[in-house]
Amino acid sequence: MSLRYHLKFAFLILLSIILTFSDSARILGLFPTHSKSHLIVHSAIADALAERGHNVTVVSTLPSVTKNPQYRYIQLDVQYPNFFTEMLKNPLPWYKRFTGFIDFVSGYANASLNQPQLKKLMAEESFDLVIQGYFFNEFLLGVAAHFKCPVIMSFTVRPFPYVNKLMGNPLELSYVPSLVGGGKQPMGFFDRLKNFLFIVFFENGIEEIYGQWRQSVLYRENFPSEKYPSYENMKKNVSLVFINHHFSQSPIRPDVPTMIEIGGIQIKDTPSPLPQDLKSILDNATEHGVIYFSLGTNIQSEKLCQDKIKILFDVLSKLPQTILWKWGDSKLPGNFENIVFRKWLPQNDILFHPNVKLFITHGGLGSVVESQYHGVPMVGIPILGDQPSNMKVVEKLGFGLSVDFITLTEADFSNKISEVLSNKTYFDNIQKFANRFKDRPMTPRQTALYWIEYVLRHHGAAHLQSQALHLNWIQLLSLDVVGVFVFSWFVSFKMIKIIYVKTKSKIKKEKPE
Repeated sequence: MSLRYHLKFAFLILLSIILTFSDSARILGLFPTHSKSHLIVHSAIADALAERGHNVTVVSTLPSVTKNPQYRYIQLDVQYPNFFTEMLKNPLPWYKRFTGFIDFVSGYANASLNQPQLKKLMAEESFDLVIQGYFFNEFLLGVAAHFKCPVIMSFTVRPFPYVNKLMGNPLELSYVPSLVGGGKQPMGFFDRLKNFLFIVFFENGIEEIYGQWRQSVLYRENFPSEKYPSYENMKKNVSLVFINHHFSQSPIRPDVPTMIEIGGIQIKDTPSPLPQDLKSILDNATEHGVIYFSLGTNIQSEKLCQDKIKILFDVLSKLPQTILWKWGDSKLPGNFENIVFRKWLPQNDILFHPNVKLFITHGGLGSVVESQYHGVPMVGIPILGDQPSNMKVVEKLGFGLSVDFITLTEADFSNKISEVLSNKTYFDNIQKFANRFKDRPMTPRQTALYWIEYVLRHHGAAHLQSQALHLNWIQLLSLDVVGVFVFSWFVSFKMIKIIYVKTKSKIKKEKPE
């Protein structure tokens, strides 16, 4: 080949590199989370951005969940009391611990913000966009205010009332069930009554009154008014919210353009190769199959009460299936040939395997979504947050069954496992759903990339913002308009009454004796 050809080829490569870098943006992923499952979802967005050629920096408090990430990863060293450890020592209904949970998450985020590495980053660098992992940490919007750039929030479940309010999304409590109330469309009268009371007095009440008070205090402490926009102003300048949900999962609801569904973004299109020992276990379990058991990333099985652990072990050790049980570092509850304990298991890759017949899960949305995507029926042991509600929906859709953690018994746990394994209806239902869930015009990663770059191209995309954000609650409910009509009706009624009385009186006076 001629020298001229080589020079032309080199020029094209150089030009493509220049164009790539000229289109790339400096993006900060701010993910100070206590939960590895949350970080998995947020990191999937960062992975997609880095693969696209953007200059990505991720700041988190946990080790990276991505092997050899293509972006700079900064891990903060946050030492903070673990809410979940204390909770497991004294199991209570989750709603009795909600304010304590808000304190924990907000305090954890505040401790992250005050780490020297993050302070140094804010002092020395600049960014074109902040993607904030959201979970009761709205005060971190001050970081985007500091960099004077747009902010996108990444939320790991479908929105609850405050997230809807943040984006001007209609609440629609008459037919959209609460995230944690356990309702399912369609709702009858008593379901709607329960939904109304739950959202207005609990979700909207506690989060709006207590949660927002906490957020506003932390914002003012970290981002003083003499240097930064107000907390209320920053809440009105969130460009988008990514929600880890898809309409096929229900409920069906209206969303403003700034609510973007990326449900299942953490799920890989093709599984990674399994470690050889796990591959052998799964491949060889052809007769009875495998049951995968994990309580997620926040709750290690060994932290449960001893009586609960004994119930779980006694039931699982009697099953003919091979059990893959995610366990921590502590002493094993026992040894039995059908149970394989591991500190960490590649959940998505395991659920992809055709020999997995059942997933015993805590009911976190990430786990439920992965089980739905791969078409694996579930038995749930929900413990807190949205987990009980998620499992109620799983039950109502016919994807599995659930047991109550506080009143857990050996008989109930055993019967639920037996029912889901023996009744093919659960498998058929979730397989049909898996096909619907995957049927969409763009993959979750493609969707996230498009909208992130849309926000960058349009400098925050303020034109997408719902005008509901600029109305107070009286205007939003049209109470002022209703008030005018009521007042007009009242005045008209009074005038008619006065005219009637005067006319009647006049007629009476003019009437001859």
